Amino acid sequence: MKDMAVITKITTQQKNQDRFNVFMDYGKGKGEEFAFSIDSDVLIKFQLKKGMELDDFSFLEIQYQDDIRKAYNLAINYLARRMRSEKEIVDYLSKKEVDEPVINEVIHRLTAQHYINDQEYAVAFVRTQANTTDKGPNVIKMDLKEKGIAEAFLLKALEEFPLDQQVEKAIKISMKFYQKNAKESLKVQKQKLEQLLLRKGYSYEVINIAVNEAEIPKKMDEEMEAVRFQGEKVHRKYSHLEGFEYQQKIKQALYRKGFTMDLIERFLVEKDEHE
Repeated sequence: MKDMAVITKITTQQKNQDRFNVFMDYGKGKGEEFAFSIDSDVLIKFQLKKGMELDDFSFLEIQYQDDIRKAYNLAINYLARRMRSEKEIVDYLSKKEVDEPVINEVIHRLTAQHYINDQEYAVAFVRTQANTTDKGPNVIKMDLKEKGIAEAFLLKALEEFPLDQQVEKAIKISMKFYQKNAKESLKVQKQKLEQLLLRKGYSYEVINIAVNEAEIPKKMDEEMEAVRFQGEKVHRKYSHLEGFEYQQKIKQALYRKGFTMDLIERFLVEKDEHE
C-alpha cells in the first residue's frame, strides 16, 4: 500500500461487539474495499474515523497493535481459569501461532499489571499441592521446574511445605499402605512403601520417620496369616515336587518374600499336618 488510502467506513462486527471492520478506498478506481478488522481499544488508541488517511507505516503499526490486543485477550481468558506461570502463557500463545515479538509485548503488559508473577504463583502452587495432594516436595519441585519457575523462587516457595507437614502426610500414606498390604511380610511392606514414598517425592529423612512411626507391629497370628496366604500361592507353584526339594523351594520363596525362618517352619509344619 504505497499510496495514501482513505477510511470510508467503520462498522461493528455482529458476532463480536468489541471488534470493528474498517473499509478503505485505495484510490485505484475500485472504490470502497474491506481493509481489516480491529479491536475497539486499538480503534480508540489510533482515533480512527471516516475520512482519515493511512500510509504504509500507520497501517502496519495498527495491525501490530491489534495483534498484541488479540493475543492479550487470549492470555486474559487463559488466566481467568486459574493462575499461570509466565512460561505457561508463552507456551499457550506459541501454540496459538502468535509471533514472538507480540508474545513479548503481552508478557510485559501482563507483568506490569500484576496478572502474572512467578514468585506468587510458585507459593500458591506449593500451598495447593501440599494441602490437596499426597505429592512430596521433590515431585512438586519438578512440577514447578516444568512450569519455568526460577530456582530462587522455587526454593523459597517450598518453605510453604515444612518438614513436619511432610512427615504428617507421609505417615498417612504409610498407614493406608500397611492396611492395604497386610498379606505381605513386614519386610516386603517396608521395601514397597519406601519405593512408593520415593516416587511421590519424599526425602529419605522423611521416609525413615514415616515408615517407622506408622509401622503397625503385627501380632504373631497376623504374620502367620500373611505367611499362609503367600505360602499357599508358592505351594501351588511347587506342588508337583516332593520331600526335601519341595521344602527347600517353599523356604527359599517365602524367605525372599521377607518372612522369618521361624514363621516359614511353622507354615510347613501346619501344611504337613493338613496333608
